[in-house]
Amino acid sequence: MPHADVTAIPEALTKAQTYEYLNEQVEALCFEQRNWVCNLANSASLLWHAFHSLPGKSQSVNWAGFYVLNPKAESELILGPFMGKVACQTIKFGRGVCGKAAADGKSVVVEDVDTFPGHIACDGDSKSEIVVPIVKDGKVLGVIDIDSTTASTFDEEDRKGLEKLATILADACDW
Repeated sequence: MPHADVTAIPEALTKAQTYEYLNEQVEALCFEQRNWVCNLANSASLLWHAFHSLPGKSQSVNWAGFYVLNPKAESELILGPFMGKVACQTIKFGRGVCGKAAADGKSVVVEDVDTFPGHIACDGDSKSEIVVPIVKDGKVLGVIDIDSTTASTFDEEDRKGLEKLATILADACDW
């Protein structure tokens, strides 16, 4: 089967089933491929297609991708593979939603980005956001960042599914 076929997300899956499918496909794509750029690029594409395969607010996702630990600057993230409009290139730990998730090592779900103290508006169309840290051996290696043009897009199911993805990527890549 051609690799691109995995982005044809089966119809009528629930959100939980979509995350299960997505995570299975990421594991398969990462098999015998440990390069983090390659694996995050494919994961960004799968995330984009997965959100757009779901009904409702999930289709309003306008950015899906990654920020990774900047090897040239301590406590800073640098833009990684993504799908969507161009984005901020670097984010300091503690700054914005991505920086908070990276500094705390915990997922952050923001229903309305306009109410989040210090939110960084890379895209003024974004209204809600979820950021999940990628952690291995207690060290934050990067974050998964998903934005939506609709408020309150993300929920506990998204957090759980993306945290599973973060674990898969932490273990599957040579960082």
